Amino acid sequence: MRRFGNPPSADEMEAIARRALDSLPEPFADHLRDVVLLIEGFADDETLSAMGIEEAFDLTGIYEGIPITERSVDHSGTLPDRIRLFRRPILDEWADGDDTLEHLVAHVLVHEVGHHFGLSDEDMHALEDAVA
Repeated sequence: MRRFGNPPSADEMEAIARRALDSLPEPFADHLRDVVLLIEGFADDETLSAMGIEEAFDLTGIYEGIPITERSVDHSGTLPDRIRLFRRPILDEWADGDDTLEHLVAHVLVHEVGHHFGLSDEDMHALEDAVA
């Protein structure tokens, strides 16, 4: 387990996530301008229940919205898509691992961005390599 001082704040983690978003290549970056990015401590009970997850530390992020591949004119006027990253589970995974926090946050973020675009896991890995 890593030993360090105070863990990064939600604002610091958001700055890391925004740098990762800014490093995404086109055409991805252009399509993410209206996606809301939130950093929260943990997923709420309702989210965990809906996903069938019992332990809050098991969920590091979630995409909430309609993937671009499933949109139609019927979806106009809906709430904006959002990506929520969960600070405590990410910090817990970081403390137990070998990755930098920047790499881990980018990994979680790219995975959720992939859901926004309806990407396969293979495509998500290629996008993550472009961010690294």
